[in-house]
Amino acid sequence: MAKLIGYGRVSTRTQNTDRQEIDLLACGVRRDDLYIDRGVSGAKASRPQFDCAMAALESGDTLVVPTLDRLARSTVNLLALASQLDDRGAALRVLNLGGSNVDTATPMGSMVFTVMAALAQMELEIKRERVRDSVSKRRAAGKDIGGRRQQFTESQIANAKRLLAAGQPATDVARDLGMSRATLYRRTQEAKI
Repeated sequence: MAKLIGYGRVSTRTQNTDRQEIDLLACGVRRDDLYIDRGVSGAKASRPQFDCAMAALESGDTLVVPTLDRLARSTVNLLALASQLDDRGAALRVLNLGGSNVDTATPMGSMVFTVMAALAQMELEIKRERVRDSVSKRRAAGKDIGGRRQQFTESQIANAKRLLAAGQPATDVARDLGMSRATLYRRTQEAKI
C-alpha cells in the first residue's frame, strides 16, 4: 500500500521543527513515517534522516517535504533527486511551493517543480551575491563586517609577551588570559608591539 514519507530539516540544532512536523502530519504523513534532520545543511547530499527516508520509500510511495529548500540547495541536486524518485516509482510532493501543493506524479507538477527548482537556486545565488557585495562595500568603507569580536587588547598581548620573555610558561600565561596556547602564540606573533 502506498504511503507518505515525510521529511523535514533545520540547519542548526537550536532551530525548531514544530511547524514542519505539523504541516507534514496535517497532510497525512504518519508520525512513524516522519524523518527530521536537525543541525544539517541542505547543501549536503547525504543526511542521516534523509537517507533513512529515501531507504523507506517503495514504489508507489510519495516523499513529502514542507518546502523545496528542505531538500537541496541547487537545481542539479533537486532534479537528480526527482529523477532518482521517478526511477524508484516514487513521487515527490512539496507542500508549499509557490503557495500551492506540487506533486511530481503529475506532468504539471513535474514541470512546476523543475521551474521552481531553478528559481530556488537563482534566489540563493542572488542572496549570496548581495551578501558578498555588502561585505566588500563595508570593508572598503572601513566599517565593521561582523564576525567574532577581538577579545584581547593590545596591552594584554604586550603583557603576555613580557611574561613569556621573563620565562613564564606559555601554558600559564594562556590560562590566565583565558585563551589557548595556540591563540597566545598566534597573537604574540601578530602583535605590532
